[in-house]
Order: sequence, then structure tokens, then C-alpha cells
Amino acid sequence: MTSCWVIYNGSLVSDKFADQARLVAEAAERAGITVKIMKNYETVMDLSVTFSIPDFAILLDKDILLGYFLKSRGVPVYNDPSVIDLCDNKATQYVQLAAKGLPMPRTIVAPKVYPNFSILDSGYFEGVIDRLGLPMVIKEGHGSFGMKVYLIETEEQFYEKVDSLRGIDYVFQEFIASSRGRDIRVNIVGGQIVAAMYRHSETDFRANITNGGVASPIELTESQRELALSAAEAVGATFAGVDLLFGENDQPLVCEVNAAAHIRNILNVTGVNVADAMIAYIREDLA
Repeated sequence: MTSCWVIYNGSLVSDKFADQARLVAEAAERAGITVKIMKNYETVMDLSVTFSIPDFAILLDKDILLGYFLKSRGVPVYNDPSVIDLCDNKATQYVQLAAKGLPMPRTIVAPKVYPNFSILDSGYFEGVIDRLGLPMVIKEGHGSFGMKVYLIETEEQFYEKVDSLRGIDYVFQEFIASSRGRDIRVNIVGGQIVAAMYRHSETDFRANITNGGVASPIELTESQRELALSAAEAVGATFAGVDLLFGENDQPLVCEVNAAAHIRNILNVTGVNVADAMIAYIREDLA
């Protein structure tokens, strides 16, 4: 019988992470697969020891080193750790999306500044403000559920924020006013759109449900479908949660691609269990 590990991060106390693992594990069990739900630290990455391995692993976490470790031992990992690695840093992700020519907000990748040093007097930041104007968005490379994304409305806020981000990867991004408080989440499995929802917030420029946004099912336009699929393909994601913004005249823009997208909210909103599609894809892929 086929066996799999469903892995989530054991250090995160919110039940949403264990819940995500249960959703995927239940889908695997429905397909007749033997499943073990694992916290990421329950596999000790002792490089000198051999251990029994599953037929495949589903990595619902950003423990990229664990993904590389399992892959080195011959375990097929979904998503591939290199994809999670790429998407986990918004800066590297935007470089890749732009390289494929996909429409997205104008983005400037911040230069590396070491924590004990500063480039405040160099004129660099004045140039960024000249290019993007205010308000703009600053996004840290690493952050989920809309966290570590900042709407910058004044020069004072701007300089305070960039000074606090010394030593951290981040990007400056054009603020898309036409998409304030609203976006679309599209879940993709193996190059197919499985489910989509419209999210909006009355109280926050971000539409994330975690930050108080509400969601409803949506029928995607052809341009939204094409862009979501192109974005997932651009980063090589087998499983993806692609977030789209509404540009001028509602033309879609890529906000970001999530390689470890949660699926509970989209199940609640649309009735579609993305986990079933994930398992079906993996079975076909392994066959």
C-alpha cells in the first residue's frame, strides 16, 4: 500500500496548521493511502543515519531544509522544496515573475544593507520615492497571511520602515489603489484551476481573511484564469495559491504565489476540497 507523510510545522501553535494537515491526510486516506501526519521536527535530519521512508511526502510548511533532506533520501516531495524556497522569499519570487513578463505592480527589490550600517544619506531612498510615489507598499521577503506587508503613506513612515528593515530582504511596490481591500485567491493543482474566491475587507488595504477579510465564490474571467495559471507555472509550483489584484479597468495583476497555500477557507467558501485534487495529482504523477 502507498504511504505518505503529511508534514506541518510543530512550532506554530495555531490550530490552522494542524487543521491543514488533517484536511490533506483525510483526502489521502480516502484514496486508500497510508498516512502519517508529522510535525517537521519529528524527522531528525541526522545525515549519518538511514531510516525508513514513505513513498512520498506533502510538505505543508516552509521548512525548506527538511524538504531538501527528504528529497536527498529519494522521497518525492510536494511541492518541491526548490519551489517553496523560491516562493518563500517574495523578492526572489517577484524577480522570477517579472522575468516571465507577467503583469504585476511595479516592484523594486531593496538592496542588501547590513544591520549595523545605513545608506540613508546615499540618495537611494529618495530615488525609490520618485519612481513609485506615495502611498506605496513595502513587503518583507518572508511573511504569510498578509503579515509583514506595510502600506506606507508618508515620507516619515517610509524612512522609519526602511531603517527598521536593515538586514532583511524586502521589496518596494506600487500601491494598486483600484484593488484596495480586495483580491482573488486561485488554487491551482498540476496546471489546473481547482477553486477560486473573491476576498474583500472594509477595514484593511489587505484582503486576507486572517486580517478580517470576507470571501465569496467567484467566476474567473479568461484573463484572470490565464494569469493565475501563468504565475503558478512561472515559479514551477505544482500546488499553488495565486493571489490576483484588480488593476486599471479590473485588468488582473499578480500579487503573489503561495507555494504552501492553506485550503480550509476556500473549502468553507466554495465547497471544493483542494486536498482531493492534490492527492489525485500525486497518484497520477507517481504512476
